[in-house]
Amino acid sequence: MMSDFFETVRKFLTEYLPKQRCLSENTITSYRQAINLFVKFLREVKGYSVIKISFSVIDRKVILEFLDWLEAERKCSASTRNQRLMVLRSFFDYAGIVDCTHISLYTDSLKIPTKNEHGKIVEFLSENALTALLQQPDPGKKTGLRDLTFMVLMYDTAARCFELLGMRIKDLRLNAEHPIAYLHGKGGKTRTVPLLPKTVQHCKRYLSRFHAGEHSNSEEYVFYTVSHGMRHKMSHDTAADFMDKYCSLAAPQCSEMPGHLHPHMIRHTRAMHLYRAGMPLELLAQFMGHSNSESTRVYAYADTEMKRAALEKIESKSTVQKSVPAIWEDDEDMILRLSGLI
Repeated sequence: MMSDFFETVRKFLTEYLPKQRCLSENTITSYRQAINLFVKFLREVKGYSVIKISFSVIDRKVILEFLDWLEAERKCSASTRNQRLMVLRSFFDYAGIVDCTHISLYTDSLKIPTKNEHGKIVEFLSENALTALLQQPDPGKKTGLRDLTFMVLMYDTAARCFELLGMRIKDLRLNAEHPIAYLHGKGGKTRTVPLLPKTVQHCKRYLSRFHAGEHSNSEEYVFYTVSHGMRHKMSHDTAADFMDKYCSLAAPQCSEMPGHLHPHMIRHTRAMHLYRAGMPLELLAQFMGHSNSESTRVYAYADTEMKRAALEKIESKSTVQKSVPAIWEDDEDMILRLSGLI
């Protein structure tokens, strides 16, 4: 029999959020990911088996430990930590509505403050680090081909992870004169992004192995996992896990690799590379699927290399100007005239 905890989770995700709060599929996916992480923490850190997980093992201390684990072990930012806390608050609020004995969990979560977000720090890969990362998957192996194609396509399109996970075969137009991909983003908005020839090659190779014989207008998810003989849309955790694994493998080969890699970092990487290549912020905002260019300005603020280059250029000009000899140098009469002595 399903425990009260998991029964409440099921109703929260499949009934309350979509039918009562009318949240979008992407938002519900975000909620599901947060609760999955909480269950992962309870199993791997607290040592509870699935059948032992219930509301009785959760209190304010456990919630705080979970939030600390997110920051220390998963390297989550303050904003991500706050988002996970908001999800738990919403879930415990619902649990209290279903069963008043759980109200205390909601009140306990309210006593946990959010953390200040001291400006956004955009993490991205250098070109050397990106190259090292993409060299790690073995395309000769089935999972290696899948992982490589996923990362190449994410970089080329600057897709959000959920956009790529939700992509269906019909969203790829690989045989068109100008190959494109359709990305279904936030708020149900769809945008069209061009694909580079090398990306098209990766995708065709992948489709021939994972979707052999399927029609180009197929509704099947491009990226999937198989469980009990059934295909399922690949999860965010699966993508995050294999990216972090390849990051660790690439680290000994490239000193520029970060200590931890999350899927969104590849999206940031593409944005920074395009910005440095000269793409205007307004066009970059459209490419990234931002509703306004303000969200895109974070890349301009984060580009320390361009700032450094600008400062060095100014400094070099200043140095050149300082090296030009003064017109009065070695002219004693002019020095005396300028001094007002003659």
